[in-house]
Amino acid sequence: MGIIGIDLGTSNSLVSYWDGQAVQLIKNHFGEVLTPSVVGIDDNGEILIGAIAKERMISHPQFTAATFKRFMGTDKCYDLGQHSFTPVELSSLILRSLKEDAEAFLKQSCDEVVISVPAYFNSIQREATVEAAKLAGLSVQNLISEPTAAAIAYGFHKEIDQSILVVDLGGGTFDVSLLEMFEGVMQVEAIAGDNHLGGEDFTQVIVRDYLQKNKLTGIVLSASAQSVLYQKAEQLKHALTTQETASFELLWEEQTYTYHLSQEGYKELCEPLLAKMRQPISRVLNDGRISIQEIDQVILIGGATKNPIVRNYFARLLKTIPYTQINPDEAVGRGAGIQGALKQDRSMVSEMILTDVCGHTLGVESVNQTRDAYIEGVFSPIIERNTTIPVSKVKTFYTLRDNQNCVQFPIYQGENPMVKDNLKIGELEINIPPAPENTPIDCRFTYDSNGLLEVLVTDQNGRSEQLIIESSPGKLTKQQMQDSLKKLNALKIHPKDRAENRLLLARLERLYAETIGVQREQIQALLFHFRNVLEKQDEILTKRVASDVTQQLDELEKGRWL
Repeated sequence: MGIIGIDLGTSNSLVSYWDGQAVQLIKNHFGEVLTPSVVGIDDNGEILIGAIAKERMISHPQFTAATFKRFMGTDKCYDLGQHSFTPVELSSLILRSLKEDAEAFLKQSCDEVVISVPAYFNSIQREATVEAAKLAGLSVQNLISEPTAAAIAYGFHKEIDQSILVVDLGGGTFDVSLLEMFEGVMQVEAIAGDNHLGGEDFTQVIVRDYLQKNKLTGIVLSASAQSVLYQKAEQLKHALTTQETASFELLWEEQTYTYHLSQEGYKELCEPLLAKMRQPISRVLNDGRISIQEIDQVILIGGATKNPIVRNYFARLLKTIPYTQINPDEAVGRGAGIQGALKQDRSMVSEMILTDVCGHTLGVESVNQTRDAYIEGVFSPIIERNTTIPVSKVKTFYTLRDNQNCVQFPIYQGENPMVKDNLKIGELEINIPPAPENTPIDCRFTYDSNGLLEVLVTDQNGRSEQLIIESSPGKLTKQQMQDSLKKLNALKIHPKDRAENRLLLARLERLYAETIGVQREQIQALLFHFRNVLEKQDEILTKRVASDVTQQLDELEKGRWL
Protein backbone atom coordinates (compact mmCIF):
# COMPACT_ATOMS: atom_id res chain seq x y z
CA MET A 1 0.00 0.00 0.00
CA GLY A 2 1.55 3.29 -1.10
CA ILE A 3 1.18 6.85 0.03
CA ILE A 4 -1.03 8.92 -2.26
CA GLY A 5 -0.51 12.62 -2.90
CA ILE A 6 -3.36 15.12 -2.84
CA ASP A 7 -3.46 18.70 -4.03
CA LEU A 8 -6.37 20.12 -2.03
CA GLY A 9 -7.00 23.26 -4.06
CA THR A 10 -9.29 26.24 -3.69
CA SER A 11 -10.92 25.71 -7.09
CA ASN A 12 -9.88 22.17 -8.04
CA SER A 13 -8.27 19.20 -6.33
CA LEU A 14 -6.51 16.09 -7.60
CA VAL A 15 -4.92 12.87 -6.36
CA SER A 16 -1.73 11.18 -7.57
CA TYR A 17 0.53 8.23 -6.81
CA TRP A 18 4.02 6.95 -7.66
CA ASP A 19 3.93 3.80 -9.81
CA GLY A 20 7.59 2.94 -9.21
CA GLN A 21 8.80 4.79 -12.30
CA ALA A 22 6.87 8.03 -12.50
CA VAL A 23 4.05 9.94 -10.85
CA GLN A 24 0.56 9.24 -12.21
CA LEU A 25 -2.57 11.37 -11.89
CA ILE A 26 -5.71 9.43 -10.97
CA LYS A 27 -8.88 10.21 -12.93
CA ASN A 28 -12.20 10.62 -11.17
CA HIS A 29 -15.49 8.95 -12.13
CA PHE A 30 -15.90 11.33 -15.08
CA GLY A 31 -12.46 10.54 -16.48
CA GLU A 32 -11.02 13.89 -15.37
CA VAL A 33 -7.91 14.40 -13.22
CA LEU A 34 -9.30 17.64 -11.75
CA THR A 35 -12.19 17.43 -9.28
CA PRO A 36 -13.85 20.81 -8.59
CA SER A 37 -13.57 21.72 -4.89
CA VAL A 38 -17.31 22.24 -4.64
CA VAL A 39 -19.91 20.58 -2.38
CA GLY A 40 -23.67 20.75 -2.73
CA ILE A 41 -26.88 19.07 -1.71
CA ASP A 42 -29.74 18.04 -4.00
CA ASP A 43 -33.53 17.91 -3.58
CA ASN A 44 -33.31 14.38 -2.15
CA GLY A 45 -30.91 15.43 0.57
CA GLU A 46 -27.97 13.68 -1.10
CA ILE A 47 -24.52 15.27 -0.97
CA LEU A 48 -23.02 16.18 -4.35
CA ILE A 49 -19.26 16.51 -4.69
CA GLY A 50 -17.18 17.90 -7.53
CA ALA A 51 -18.44 18.47 -11.07
CA ILE A 52 -22.15 17.95 -10.32
CA ALA A 53 -22.06 20.41 -7.42
CA LYS A 54 -20.19 22.93 -9.56
CA GLU A 55 -22.84 22.76 -12.30
CA ARG A 56 -25.51 23.53 -9.68
CA MET A 57 -23.76 26.65 -8.38
CA ILE A 58 -25.91 28.78 -10.69
CA SER A 59 -29.23 26.95 -10.47
CA HIS A 60 -28.98 26.16 -6.73
CA PRO A 61 -26.46 28.60 -5.18
CA GLN A 62 -28.04 28.40 -1.72
CA PHE A 63 -27.34 24.65 -1.68
CA THR A 64 -23.75 24.85 -2.91
CA ALA A 65 -20.43 25.75 -1.26
CA ALA A 66 -17.14 26.63 -2.97
CA THR A 67 -13.80 28.37 -2.23
CA PHE A 68 -14.09 27.22 1.40
CA LYS A 69 -10.34 26.56 1.50
CA ARG A 70 -9.92 30.31 1.98
CA PHE A 71 -11.63 29.97 5.37
CA MET A 72 -9.78 26.92 6.71
CA GLY A 73 -9.03 27.41 10.39
CA THR A 74 -11.90 29.87 10.93
CA ASP A 75 -15.32 29.44 12.51
CA LYS A 76 -17.16 30.27 9.25
CA CYS A 77 -20.22 28.10 8.68
CA TYR A 78 -21.95 27.06 5.45
CA ASP A 79 -25.67 26.29 5.55
CA LEU A 80 -26.72 23.91 2.77
CA GLY A 81 -30.39 23.08 3.13
CA GLN A 82 -30.89 21.47 6.52
CA HIS A 83 -27.19 20.76 6.90
CA SER A 84 -24.50 23.02 8.33
CA PHE A 85 -20.81 22.52 7.53
CA THR A 86 -17.48 24.01 8.55
CA PRO A 87 -14.65 24.49 6.01
CA VAL A 88 -12.91 21.50 7.62
CA GLU A 89 -15.94 19.27 7.08
CA LEU A 90 -16.41 20.41 3.47
CA SER A 91 -12.72 19.81 2.77
CA SER A 92 -13.03 16.34 4.28
CA LEU A 93 -15.79 15.50 1.78
CA ILE A 94 -13.50 16.46 -1.11
CA LEU A 95 -10.65 14.43 0.40
CA ARG A 96 -12.93 11.42 0.94
CA SER A 97 -14.05 11.55 -2.70
CA LEU A 98 -10.43 11.67 -3.89
CA LYS A 99 -9.57 8.78 -1.57
CA GLU A 100 -12.40 6.71 -3.07
CA ASP A 101 -11.22 7.52 -6.61
CA ALA A 102 -7.71 6.37 -5.72
CA GLU A 103 -8.95 3.15 -4.11
CA ALA A 104 -11.17 2.36 -7.11
CA PHE A 105 -8.24 2.89 -9.49
CA LEU A 106 -5.52 1.15 -7.46
CA LYS A 107 -7.90 -1.55 -6.16
CA GLN A 108 -6.52 -1.29 -2.64
CA SER A 109 -7.13 0.81 0.46
CA CYS A 110 -5.42 4.21 0.50
CA ASP A 111 -5.12 5.46 4.07
CA GLU A 112 -1.86 7.42 4.04
CA VAL A 113 -1.43 10.71 2.26
CA VAL A 114 0.81 13.69 1.56
CA ILE A 115 -1.32 16.84 1.23
CA SER A 116 -0.19 20.13 -0.26
CA VAL A 117 -1.06 23.41 1.44
CA PRO A 118 -0.32 27.04 0.52
CA ALA A 119 3.14 28.00 1.73
CA TYR A 120 1.61 30.93 3.57
CA PHE A 121 -0.88 28.80 5.52
CA ASN A 122 -0.44 29.44 9.24
CA SER A 123 -0.31 26.78 11.96
CA ILE A 124 -4.07 26.87 12.56
CA GLN A 125 -4.83 26.40 8.86
CA ARG A 126 -2.37 23.52 8.63
CA GLU A 127 -3.90 21.83 11.66
CA ALA A 128 -7.35 22.30 10.11
CA THR A 129 -6.11 20.52 6.98
CA VAL A 130 -4.88 17.59 9.06
CA GLU A 131 -8.27 17.45 10.81
CA ALA A 132 -10.08 17.38 7.47
CA ALA A 133 -7.93 14.43 6.43
CA LYS A 134 -8.72 12.57 9.66
CA LEU A 135 -12.44 13.05 9.05
CA ALA A 136 -11.92 11.59 5.56
CA GLY A 137 -10.20 8.51 6.98
CA LEU A 138 -6.72 9.59 5.93
CA SER A 139 -3.51 9.64 7.94
CA VAL A 140 -1.34 12.63 6.95
CA GLN A 141 2.28 11.57 6.56
CA ASN A 142 3.42 15.01 5.47
CA LEU A 143 2.08 18.47 4.68
CA ILE A 144 4.06 19.96 1.82
CA SER A 145 3.86 23.57 0.67
CA GLU A 146 2.36 23.94 -2.80
CA PRO A 147 5.33 25.77 -4.37
CA THR A 148 7.72 23.20 -2.93
CA ALA A 149 5.60 20.38 -4.36
CA ALA A 150 5.65 22.04 -7.77
CA ALA A 151 9.41 22.49 -7.58
CA ILE A 152 9.77 18.77 -6.89
CA ALA A 153 7.68 18.03 -9.97
CA TYR A 154 9.93 20.27 -12.08
CA GLY A 155 13.31 19.74 -10.48
CA PHE A 156 13.17 16.10 -9.53
CA HIS A 157 15.40 14.85 -12.33
CA LYS A 158 17.54 17.97 -12.61
CA GLU A 159 21.16 17.71 -11.60
CA ILE A 160 22.39 21.25 -12.26
CA ASP A 161 22.66 23.75 -9.42
CA GLN A 162 20.32 26.69 -9.80
CA SER A 163 18.11 29.26 -8.11
CA ILE A 164 14.41 28.78 -8.76
CA LEU A 165 11.54 31.18 -8.12
CA VAL A 166 8.19 29.38 -7.92
CA VAL A 167 5.19 31.65 -8.43
CA ASP A 168 1.86 30.00 -7.58
CA LEU A 169 -1.39 31.81 -8.38
CA GLY A 170 -4.27 29.45 -7.69
CA GLY A 171 -7.98 29.98 -7.36
CA GLY A 172 -7.75 31.72 -4.03
CA THR A 173 -4.15 31.98 -2.87
CA PHE A 174 -0.88 33.49 -4.10
CA ASP A 175 2.45 32.03 -3.02
CA VAL A 176 6.04 32.77 -3.96
CA SER A 177 8.98 30.54 -3.05
CA LEU A 178 12.70 30.90 -3.60
CA LEU A 179 14.52 27.57 -3.82
CA GLU A 180 18.15 26.61 -4.27
CA MET A 181 19.13 23.33 -5.97
CA PHE A 182 22.62 22.34 -4.87
CA GLU A 183 24.22 18.88 -5.11
CA GLY A 184 20.93 17.00 -4.68
CA VAL A 185 19.65 19.29 -1.92
CA MET A 186 16.52 21.32 -2.59
CA GLN A 187 16.69 24.13 -0.07
CA VAL A 188 13.72 26.47 0.34
CA GLU A 189 15.34 29.82 1.06
CA ALA A 190 12.30 32.06 1.49
CA ILE A 191 8.52 32.12 1.02
CA ALA A 192 5.83 34.79 1.06
CA GLY A 193 2.31 35.15 -0.23
CA ASP A 194 -1.25 36.34 0.12
CA ASN A 195 -4.04 34.04 1.34
CA HIS A 196 -6.70 36.24 -0.26
CA LEU A 197 -5.46 36.74 -3.80
CA GLY A 198 -6.19 34.33 -6.64
CA GLY A 199 -7.97 33.61 -9.88
CA GLU A 200 -11.35 34.27 -8.25
CA ASP A 201 -10.32 37.91 -7.80
CA PHE A 202 -9.56 38.26 -11.51
CA THR A 203 -13.17 37.25 -12.16
CA GLN A 204 -14.58 39.53 -9.48
CA VAL A 205 -13.07 42.64 -11.11
CA ILE A 206 -15.27 41.89 -14.15
CA VAL A 207 -18.31 41.41 -11.90
CA ARG A 208 -17.71 44.76 -10.19
CA ASP A 209 -17.13 46.54 -13.51
CA TYR A 210 -20.34 45.07 -14.92
CA LEU A 211 -22.34 46.29 -11.92
CA GLN A 212 -20.77 49.74 -12.09
CA LYS A 213 -21.25 50.24 -15.83
CA ASN A 214 -24.89 49.09 -15.63
CA LYS A 215 -25.51 51.21 -12.53
CA LEU A 216 -26.39 48.17 -10.44
CA THR A 217 -23.85 48.83 -7.68
CA GLY A 218 -25.60 48.72 -4.32
CA ILE A 219 -28.58 46.78 -5.67
CA VAL A 220 -29.02 43.42 -3.95
CA LEU A 221 -29.08 40.71 -6.61
CA SER A 222 -30.65 37.37 -5.84
CA ALA A 223 -28.30 34.47 -5.09
CA SER A 224 -29.20 32.93 -8.45
CA ALA A 225 -28.52 36.19 -10.34
CA GLN A 226 -25.17 36.58 -8.56
CA SER A 227 -24.18 33.05 -9.56
CA VAL A 228 -25.20 33.59 -13.19
CA LEU A 229 -23.28 36.87 -13.26
CA TYR A 230 -20.15 35.26 -11.82
CA GLN A 231 -20.35 32.39 -14.32
CA LYS A 232 -20.73 34.78 -17.26
CA ALA A 233 -17.81 36.88 -15.97
CA GLU A 234 -15.71 33.72 -15.74
CA GLN A 235 -16.60 32.78 -19.33
CA LEU A 236 -15.79 36.30 -20.53
CA LYS A 237 -12.42 36.16 -18.76
CA HIS A 238 -11.53 32.98 -20.64
CA ALA A 239 -12.85 34.41 -23.92
CA LEU A 240 -10.49 37.39 -23.63
CA THR A 241 -7.49 35.04 -23.71
CA THR A 242 -8.13 34.51 -27.44
CA GLN A 243 -10.40 37.42 -28.47
CA GLU A 244 -9.81 41.17 -28.61
CA THR A 245 -13.28 41.85 -27.15
CA ALA A 246 -16.04 39.83 -25.52
CA SER A 247 -19.53 40.51 -24.18
CA PHE A 248 -22.50 38.99 -22.39
CA GLU A 249 -26.08 39.79 -21.43
CA LEU A 250 -27.86 39.28 -18.12
CA LEU A 251 -31.61 39.42 -17.51
CA TRP A 252 -32.51 41.04 -14.19
CA GLU A 253 -36.08 41.98 -13.20
CA GLU A 254 -37.47 41.95 -16.75
CA GLN A 255 -34.58 44.05 -18.08
CA THR A 256 -31.58 42.89 -20.11
CA TYR A 257 -28.21 44.42 -19.19
CA THR A 258 -25.37 44.19 -21.72
CA TYR A 259 -21.65 44.28 -20.97
CA HIS A 260 -18.65 44.64 -23.32
CA LEU A 261 -14.97 44.41 -22.38
CA SER A 262 -11.75 44.54 -24.40
CA GLN A 263 -8.41 42.92 -23.61
CA GLU A 264 -6.92 46.33 -22.91
CA GLY A 265 -9.84 47.28 -20.66
CA TYR A 266 -9.50 44.03 -18.74
CA LYS A 267 -5.79 44.64 -18.32
CA GLU A 268 -6.54 48.02 -16.72
CA LEU A 269 -9.07 46.42 -14.36
CA CYS A 270 -6.42 43.91 -13.29
CA GLU A 271 -3.68 46.47 -12.56
CA PRO A 272 -4.43 46.70 -8.79
CA LEU A 273 -4.32 42.89 -8.50
CA LEU A 274 -1.06 42.69 -10.43
CA ALA A 275 0.41 45.37 -8.17
CA LYS A 276 -0.52 43.30 -5.09
CA MET A 277 1.64 40.45 -6.39
CA ARG A 278 4.77 42.59 -6.46
CA GLN A 279 5.11 42.88 -2.67
CA PRO A 280 5.39 39.13 -1.86
CA ILE A 281 7.93 38.73 -4.68
CA SER A 282 10.00 41.62 -3.30
CA ARG A 283 9.87 40.15 0.20
CA VAL A 284 11.09 36.76 -0.99
CA LEU A 285 13.97 38.30 -2.93
CA ASN A 286 14.95 40.48 0.04
CA ASP A 287 14.75 37.62 2.54
CA GLY A 288 16.72 35.38 0.19
CA ARG A 289 19.29 38.14 -0.39
CA ILE A 290 19.12 37.63 -4.14
CA SER A 291 18.40 39.89 -7.12
CA ILE A 292 16.08 39.19 -10.03
CA GLN A 293 19.11 38.89 -12.30
CA GLU A 294 20.46 36.01 -10.19
CA ILE A 295 17.31 33.89 -10.62
CA ASP A 296 18.02 31.03 -13.04
CA GLN A 297 14.49 29.75 -13.47
CA VAL A 298 10.97 31.07 -12.91
CA ILE A 299 8.17 28.49 -12.64
CA LEU A 300 4.51 29.48 -12.91
CA ILE A 301 1.92 27.17 -11.37
CA GLY A 302 -1.74 27.45 -10.44
CA GLY A 303 -4.61 27.65 -12.91
CA ALA A 304 -4.77 31.45 -12.78
CA THR A 305 -1.28 31.70 -14.34
CA LYS A 306 -2.82 30.56 -17.64
CA ASN A 307 -4.16 34.11 -17.93
CA PRO A 308 -1.98 35.88 -20.58
CA ILE A 309 -2.17 39.14 -18.63
CA VAL A 310 -0.70 37.40 -15.58
CA ARG A 311 1.99 35.60 -17.58
CA ASN A 312 3.04 38.76 -19.40
CA TYR A 313 3.18 40.68 -16.13
CA PHE A 314 5.54 38.15 -14.55
CA ALA A 315 7.67 38.02 -17.70
CA ARG A 316 8.13 41.80 -17.59
CA LEU A 317 8.62 41.99 -13.83
CA LEU A 318 11.07 39.10 -13.59
CA LYS A 319 12.76 39.82 -16.93
CA THR A 320 12.49 36.23 -18.18
CA ILE A 321 10.05 33.91 -19.91
CA PRO A 322 8.52 31.76 -17.14
CA TYR A 323 8.72 27.99 -17.32
CA THR A 324 5.29 26.37 -17.84
CA GLN A 325 6.17 22.95 -19.22
CA ILE A 326 3.94 21.09 -16.77
CA ASN A 327 0.22 21.91 -16.76
CA PRO A 328 -0.08 24.62 -14.05
CA ASP A 329 -3.17 22.86 -12.67
CA GLU A 330 -1.29 19.59 -12.22
CA ALA A 331 2.21 20.51 -11.06
CA VAL A 332 1.41 20.61 -7.33
CA GLY A 333 -0.45 17.29 -7.44
CA ARG A 334 2.44 15.64 -9.24
CA GLY A 335 4.89 16.94 -6.65
CA ALA A 336 2.70 15.67 -3.79
CA GLY A 337 2.71 12.20 -5.36
CA ILE A 338 6.50 12.22 -5.68
CA GLN A 339 6.84 13.36 -2.08
CA GLY A 340 4.61 10.45 -1.07
CA ALA A 341 7.10 8.09 -2.72
CA LEU A 342 10.01 9.82 -0.99
CA LYS A 343 8.21 9.55 2.32
CA GLN A 344 7.52 5.86 1.86
CA ASP A 345 10.74 4.54 0.41
CA ARG A 346 13.66 6.60 -0.81
CA SER A 347 14.97 3.61 -2.76
CA MET A 348 11.99 4.02 -5.13
CA VAL A 349 13.34 7.29 -6.44
CA SER A 350 16.62 9.10 -6.91
CA GLU A 351 18.11 10.30 -3.64
CA MET A 352 17.18 13.90 -2.93
CA ILE A 353 17.13 15.94 0.25
CA LEU A 354 14.30 18.43 0.64
CA THR A 355 14.20 21.25 3.14
CA ASP A 356 11.45 23.79 3.81
CA VAL A 357 11.12 27.00 5.79
CA CYS A 358 8.81 28.58 8.33
CA GLY A 359 6.64 31.07 6.45
CA HIS A 360 5.83 33.33 9.42
CA THR A 361 7.73 34.78 12.36
CA LEU A 362 6.61 33.01 15.54
CA GLY A 363 6.94 34.48 19.00
CA VAL A 364 5.25 35.49 22.25
CA GLU A 365 3.80 38.58 23.85
CA SER A 366 6.16 40.23 26.33
CA VAL A 367 6.64 43.37 28.39
CA ASN A 368 9.60 45.62 27.62
CA GLN A 369 11.11 47.68 30.42
CA THR A 370 12.43 51.13 29.60
CA ARG A 371 14.07 53.66 31.92
CA ASP A 372 10.72 55.27 32.70
CA ALA A 373 8.01 52.68 32.16
CA TYR A 374 6.89 49.25 31.05
CA ILE A 375 5.69 48.74 27.45
CA GLU A 376 3.07 45.99 27.22
CA GLY A 377 1.94 44.01 24.19
CA VAL A 378 5.37 43.75 22.59
CA PHE A 379 6.00 40.95 20.07
CA SER A 380 9.14 38.95 20.89
CA PRO A 381 10.16 36.69 17.97
CA ILE A 382 11.56 33.24 18.74
CA ILE A 383 11.60 31.69 15.25
CA GLU A 384 12.09 34.22 12.45
CA ARG A 385 10.26 33.82 9.16
CA ASN A 386 12.05 31.82 6.46
CA THR A 387 14.05 29.82 9.02
CA THR A 388 14.80 26.33 7.67
CA ILE A 389 12.59 23.68 9.29
CA PRO A 390 12.41 21.48 11.26
CA VAL A 391 13.82 23.85 13.86
CA SER A 392 13.89 24.21 17.63
CA LYS A 393 14.82 27.51 19.30
CA VAL A 394 14.73 28.72 22.87
CA LYS A 395 14.54 32.22 24.35
CA THR A 396 14.79 33.22 27.99
CA PHE A 397 12.30 35.58 29.63
CA TYR A 398 12.23 36.98 33.17
CA THR A 399 9.57 37.57 35.81
CA LEU A 400 8.46 41.15 36.49
CA ARG A 401 7.74 41.00 40.22
CA ASP A 402 8.97 39.38 43.43
CA ASN A 403 7.04 36.23 44.37
CA GLN A 404 5.22 36.12 41.03
CA ASN A 405 3.25 32.85 41.04
CA CYS A 406 2.52 32.38 37.31
CA VAL A 407 3.64 33.55 33.88
CA GLN A 408 1.49 33.71 30.76
CA PHE A 409 2.88 33.16 27.27
CA PRO A 410 0.41 34.29 24.56
CA ILE A 411 1.65 32.84 21.25
CA TYR A 412 1.55 34.96 18.07
CA GLN A 413 2.70 34.87 14.49
CA GLY A 414 3.25 37.84 12.23
CA GLU A 415 5.68 40.52 11.19
CA ASN A 416 4.54 43.48 13.32
CA PRO A 417 6.31 44.82 16.44
CA MET A 418 3.12 44.84 18.55
CA VAL A 419 1.05 41.71 19.12
CA LYS A 420 -2.24 43.52 18.47
CA ASP A 421 -1.29 43.59 14.78
CA ASN A 422 -0.33 39.90 14.61
CA LEU A 423 -2.33 36.65 14.72
CA LYS A 424 -2.77 34.97 18.08
CA ILE A 425 -2.52 31.19 17.73
CA GLY A 426 -2.58 30.07 21.35
CA GLU A 427 -1.63 30.74 24.96
CA LEU A 428 0.32 28.87 27.61
CA GLU A 429 0.49 29.51 31.36
CA ILE A 430 2.97 28.09 33.87
CA ASN A 431 2.75 28.25 37.67
CA ILE A 432 6.06 28.96 39.39
CA PRO A 433 7.21 28.88 43.03
CA PRO A 434 7.85 32.21 44.85
CA ALA A 435 11.12 33.79 43.74
CA PRO A 436 12.71 37.25 43.28
CA GLU A 437 11.93 39.31 40.17
CA ASN A 438 14.03 38.62 37.09
CA THR A 439 13.78 34.87 37.65
CA PRO A 440 14.52 33.22 34.27
CA ILE A 441 11.99 31.09 32.37
CA ASP A 442 12.86 29.39 29.08
CA CYS A 443 10.40 29.26 26.21
CA ARG A 444 11.22 26.76 23.45
CA PHE A 445 9.50 26.71 20.04
CA THR A 446 9.78 23.55 17.95
CA TYR A 447 8.45 23.80 14.39
CA ASP A 448 8.27 20.55 12.40
CA SER A 449 8.29 19.73 8.69
CA ASN A 450 4.47 19.78 8.62
CA GLY A 451 4.44 23.38 9.84
CA LEU A 452 3.02 22.43 13.24
CA LEU A 453 4.25 24.26 16.33
CA GLU A 454 5.06 22.87 19.77
CA VAL A 455 5.78 25.26 22.66
CA LEU A 456 7.56 24.17 25.84
CA VAL A 457 8.01 26.50 28.82
CA THR A 458 10.49 25.51 31.56
CA ASP A 459 11.21 27.24 34.89
CA GLN A 460 14.56 27.31 36.72
CA ASN A 461 13.64 24.16 38.68
CA GLY A 462 13.15 22.16 35.47
CA ARG A 463 9.36 22.07 35.69
CA SER A 464 7.73 22.32 32.22
CA GLU A 465 4.42 23.06 30.56
CA GLN A 466 3.61 22.15 26.95
CA LEU A 467 1.47 24.27 24.65
CA ILE A 468 -2.19 23.35 24.33
CA ILE A 469 -4.04 25.76 22.04
CA GLU A 470 -7.38 26.25 23.73
CA SER A 471 -9.10 28.89 21.63
CA SER A 472 -8.09 28.40 18.00
CA PRO A 473 -11.07 29.28 15.82
CA GLY A 474 -12.04 26.32 13.66
CA LYS A 475 -9.93 23.80 15.63
CA LEU A 476 -11.90 20.72 16.62
CA THR A 477 -11.93 19.28 20.12
CA LYS A 478 -12.04 15.49 20.48
CA GLN A 479 -15.78 15.66 21.05
CA GLN A 480 -16.28 17.93 18.03
CA MET A 481 -14.20 15.53 15.94
CA GLN A 482 -16.43 12.63 17.00
CA ASP A 483 -19.56 14.67 16.33
CA SER A 484 -18.31 15.65 12.87
CA LEU A 485 -17.43 12.05 12.04
CA LYS A 486 -20.90 10.93 13.11
CA LYS A 487 -22.55 13.66 11.05
CA LEU A 488 -20.46 13.02 7.92
CA ASN A 489 -20.92 9.26 8.11
CA ALA A 490 -24.68 9.74 8.29
CA LEU A 491 -24.80 11.81 5.10
CA LYS A 492 -26.28 10.35 1.95
CA ILE A 493 -23.60 10.76 -0.71
CA HIS A 494 -24.92 10.69 -4.28
CA PRO A 495 -24.01 7.27 -5.79
CA LYS A 496 -21.20 7.43 -8.33
CA ASP A 497 -22.87 4.85 -10.57
CA ARG A 498 -25.55 7.46 -11.36
CA ALA A 499 -23.15 10.37 -11.57
CA GLU A 500 -23.00 10.85 -15.35
CA ASN A 501 -26.77 11.29 -15.72
CA ARG A 502 -26.91 13.56 -12.66
CA LEU A 503 -24.11 15.70 -14.10
CA LEU A 504 -26.00 16.09 -17.39
CA LEU A 505 -29.15 17.14 -15.53
CA ALA A 506 -27.16 19.70 -13.54
CA ARG A 507 -25.61 21.01 -16.74
CA LEU A 508 -29.06 21.43 -18.35
CA GLU A 509 -30.32 23.27 -15.25
CA ARG A 510 -27.26 25.53 -15.30
CA LEU A 511 -27.67 26.44 -18.96
CA TYR A 512 -31.39 27.09 -18.46
CA ALA A 513 -30.49 29.59 -15.73
CA GLU A 514 -27.84 31.22 -17.94
CA THR A 515 -29.84 31.67 -21.13
CA ILE A 516 -32.94 33.62 -22.19
CA GLY A 517 -35.46 33.62 -25.04
CA VAL A 518 -35.50 30.87 -27.66
CA GLN A 519 -32.33 29.24 -26.35
CA ARG A 520 -33.87 28.87 -22.91
CA GLU A 521 -37.01 27.25 -24.38
CA GLN A 522 -34.90 24.74 -26.33
CA ILE A 523 -32.83 23.85 -23.27
CA GLN A 524 -36.00 23.43 -21.23
CA ALA A 525 -37.34 21.01 -23.85
CA LEU A 526 -34.12 18.99 -23.68
CA LEU A 527 -34.28 18.97 -19.88
CA PHE A 528 -37.86 17.68 -19.76
CA HIS A 529 -37.11 15.11 -22.46
CA PHE A 530 -34.09 13.73 -20.62
CA ARG A 531 -35.99 13.58 -17.31
CA ASN A 532 -38.75 11.56 -18.98
CA VAL A 533 -36.21 9.15 -20.45
CA LEU A 534 -34.60 8.63 -17.02
CA GLU A 535 -37.98 7.72 -15.53
CA LYS A 536 -38.33 4.83 -18.04
CA GLN A 537 -35.19 3.24 -16.55
CA ASP A 538 -34.13 1.93 -19.96
CA GLU A 539 -30.34 1.87 -19.82
CA ILE A 540 -29.76 1.62 -23.58
CA LEU A 541 -32.25 4.41 -24.37
CA THR A 542 -30.78 6.60 -21.60
CA LYS A 543 -27.25 6.27 -22.97
CA ARG A 544 -28.38 7.11 -26.51
CA VAL A 545 -30.41 10.17 -25.48
CA ALA A 546 -27.70 11.35 -23.05
CA SER A 547 -25.15 11.25 -25.87
CA ASP A 548 -27.47 13.20 -28.18
CA VAL A 549 -28.27 15.84 -25.54
CA THR A 550 -24.60 16.21 -24.61
CA GLN A 551 -23.68 16.80 -28.25
CA GLN A 552 -26.31 19.53 -28.57
CA LEU A 553 -25.13 21.22 -25.38
CA ASP A 554 -21.52 21.08 -26.56
CA GLU A 555 -22.58 22.89 -29.72
CA LEU A 556 -24.42 25.49 -27.64
CA GLU A 557 -21.46 26.23 -25.38
CA LYS A 558 -19.19 26.55 -28.39
CA GLY A 559 -21.62 29.17 -29.66
CA ARG A 560 -22.43 27.37 -32.94
CA TRP A 561 -26.05 26.35 -32.43
CA LEU A 562 -29.34 26.74 -30.47
